[in-house]
Amino acid sequence: MIFHVMTLVIVGVLFILLMYIIEKLMLVVFTRQRRKSRLTPVVAAPILHHRSRVQKLVYKLITHLDHLLQTLRLSISGERFLHWLLSIALVGGVLGWYMFGSLKGAILCSAMVAGIPYMSLRMLLIHRQLEAQIDFLPAIELFYQCYLITGERQIKIALAKVIEENRIAGPMKGIFEQLYRNLCVRDNDEESLDIFAHSLGHIWADYFVQMIKVALQEGVSISSSLKQLIQDMRAARRANEQERHQLLEIRIANFTPILFLLLFIVINFKYNREQSLYYYFYDQSGREMILHMITMIFLSFLMGIYLSRKKMG
Repeated sequence: MIFHVMTLVIVGVLFILLMYIIEKLMLVVFTRQRRKSRLTPVVAAPILHHRSRVQKLVYKLITHLDHLLQTLRLSISGERFLHWLLSIALVGGVLGWYMFGSLKGAILCSAMVAGIPYMSLRMLLIHRQLEAQIDFLPAIELFYQCYLITGERQIKIALAKVIEENRIAGPMKGIFEQLYRNLCVRDNDEESLDIFAHSLGHIWADYFVQMIKVALQEGVSISSSLKQLIQDMRAARRANEQERHQLLEIRIANFTPILFLLLFIVINFKYNREQSLYYYFYDQSGREMILHMITMIFLSFLMGIYLSRKKMG
């Protein structure tokens, strides 16, 4: 008993030390990254060319997390969220080693525990996208009317008028407000439009974003394109309802493996409690089986998220 307590204390101290080191290293790397991004394009281009693969991967990962968090309108930055994921991964690795007593258990638990927050955000985004799809067509129709009123030139003024009208219901109102705010504050219009497209996650939003890009960059009228988009969306409304039912079936199917696992374990405990306790908690092969089951359930959730995004796209 004393040995186990001392082991946990040592592991806790090492974990705190590793967290401190990782946080300092990440702060140094991200500070250098910001300084490089502030350089002129002529100076930054060769530096970007010689950047290591690890730095490129970290930069892409942080950018992806930034877009995801901004799409969900969360105040946390991608750098801080990545730091939290690494912290959770270390905790998961320690728990995996302690529970399963193997390197495979530590690695799998580390990956799954760190992946849970990301998967939760992805599922929340899909849920919001499904809610926003219902109100997307009325919002585009309102934007088309405001665009015609403003002279078919001023995209930002049309967006402001859409928000002032206060006729958009549900999550679409916040999405349009975020788009207007980003276009007014940010220097990069393309990034703002990408965040808008990610907030909706379907092909109609991509078409709308491409039209807005053309209008902002070239200053041409897109009224005919908007009218055609509205007609196509009205024709495809029935097909969209069928897609929503398929997405609901995918989300329900994600939870069925958990129910079967719980049912399997409950039946075993009911018929032979002592042997089940020994097999699931003390026998190495039993713990390996539980680890494999949890891994397969985690992969099923990943597959569900992938199929949902594919269906919505």
